[in-house]
Amino acid sequence: MNASWDTLKLLSDPTRLRLLALLLREELSVAELQEILGMAQSRISSQLALLRQADVVIDRRDGKKAFYSLRPALDTRTLALLHAACDSVAELPEISEDRANLDRILKKRRDQQEQYFNLIAGKLGKNYCPGRSWEAIGHLALRLTPHIVIADLGAGEGLLSQLLARRANKVWCIDNSPRMIEVGTELADKNGLANLSYKLGDIENVPLPDKSVDLAILSQALHHAQHPETAVKEAYRILKPGGQILILDLKEHTFEKAHELYADVWLGFKESALHAFLKKSGFQQVDVATVAREENEPWFETLLASGVKPARG
Repeated sequence: MNASWDTLKLLSDPTRLRLLALLLREELSVAELQEILGMAQSRISSQLALLRQADVVIDRRDGKKAFYSLRPALDTRTLALLHAACDSVAELPEISEDRANLDRILKKRRDQQEQYFNLIAGKLGKNYCPGRSWEAIGHLALRLTPHIVIADLGAGEGLLSQLLARRANKVWCIDNSPRMIEVGTELADKNGLANLSYKLGDIENVPLPDKSVDLAILSQALHHAQHPETAVKEAYRILKPGGQILILDLKEHTFEKAHELYADVWLGFKESALHAFLKKSGFQQVDVATVAREENEPWFETLLASGVKPARG
């Protein structure tokens, strides 16, 4: 956008304004926007194209899906105009209905994931899961320091934490599936691991205090996050100064069935994306490398990323 006048002209169309009001809240796919607005794909796509050409929104491809979000680097004046325009129509029936539909869509996302993980609780160690291999876990384990406080974020049943707790001072397992918490707690009790505790919570809003752990682990959890960068920032928050983050996750791939088969939100990540997440959150000594390659189709690859919170962070 070259001037505020151009922004005002862009906001004069009701459909574009409704789209922007939604994208101010959440990144959404074209299909989700169709469901929220009740409009044809052609109409929505044409308006999104105009917004993209005006550098107000950006798009990303995830397999065959196209997701749209507000451009992160919008200048202050343009962003203020967008908020003012959306606030001015916030009480209109159409906007209220859009908000309700958006909430329903976001709840559907969460419910699909919870249903999947509740279903497989107790079976994660028996069934195939992309990127879950002893080779990859071994690389992570070699970087662990004993006798520390650890947070396993998106832990599931906490199979990794069951091993870590045998030497660590304390291990917290955080997961948003109530059934996973139940199964993990039963395993901890069965194995006599009094220093292993499970808490129900989201990796984007971790129920642990600031600067309370020495090591934060995200093992095959980040691609299930709605906002992975937020999850990394939460890991930074709960780490003590000098603490370390370790991330095991899938390298970017094109196996779209992972969305349905494994409740994946993201089809893995580029090395550069994980590197950027860590650096933007404030981590130093950032390192990202491919540590495992599966031999069978679809040939998933696993990345190991690490970073250190500054001593005065």
